[in-house]
Amino acid sequence: MPDLKWQFLGLSLAKVKIVKRLLVTLTTVLIGVAIVSAVGIFSWWNERPPPVLKAEVVGTLETSQGALPHATLELGIYPSPSGKVAGPRTVSSLQSELLSAQPFYWPSSNLELPANSAVTITFLQFGGPMGQIYNEYFAEVHGSMDGTMKWNGKSVKRLKPTEVTHTFTVYQYPESNQPEFFLNVPLPINSATAKMDKDGYAVEPQKVEVTFVTGDPGSYVWNCQFPCGDMYQEFGGAMQTRGWMGGTLQVVA
Repeated sequence: MPDLKWQFLGLSLAKVKIVKRLLVTLTTVLIGVAIVSAVGIFSWWNERPPPVLKAEVVGTLETSQGALPHATLELGIYPSPSGKVAGPRTVSSLQSELLSAQPFYWPSSNLELPANSAVTITFLQFGGPMGQIYNEYFAEVHGSMDGTMKWNGKSVKRLKPTEVTHTFTVYQYPESNQPEFFLNVPLPINSATAKMDKDGYAVEPQKVEVTFVTGDPGSYVWNCQFPCGDMYQEFGGAMQTRGWMGGTLQVVA
């Protein structure tokens, strides 16, 4: 009988050890799942699209298609984030550091315009010289209502390649069956002698206004065609980071 008692006790202890191992394993798995889920939620939250910036209808405008609703929108282009203008969201402290001296559009790169309307976008360009655009095609105005834009109040059709520091270029997705839409707006530099504030922003930014007509609803993308980022040919960094020098443009009913 004593032998059976000790055998039974040994079996019980072995079962307890097995259960403990299972509990430890299960707990470890659950902790791992929780960590992965938390990281996933954090990444999703940080990588979510920027808030939508909607054009505001302010009246009507006479066009070649007759009187159309007239909507307006304003975008700033800043040379780098600062305490004054925080800049777009980043997903990590490392990304924040890498992009700390790179340009961005503000307050959002996620734009919404009304369909079948005349739209005027005003750009305020706060940065200084950054070099020269590689492709002179993007130094020209394309897709505006009259083929021009207003640069500090003066109508122009193009800039000199050495005057361009960014572009606002809208195009549609490949193989798209939605209404065709292409727009290119070259944005001029502030001179090297322009007065800057303590954050490195021009006190009197370059002002560009462009008016164009939208068609039926569609989804488009836009970006800057000036090499203003870093890495290969300066088309990395802010040039390929969501919310910085490119975004989406929705034309809605």
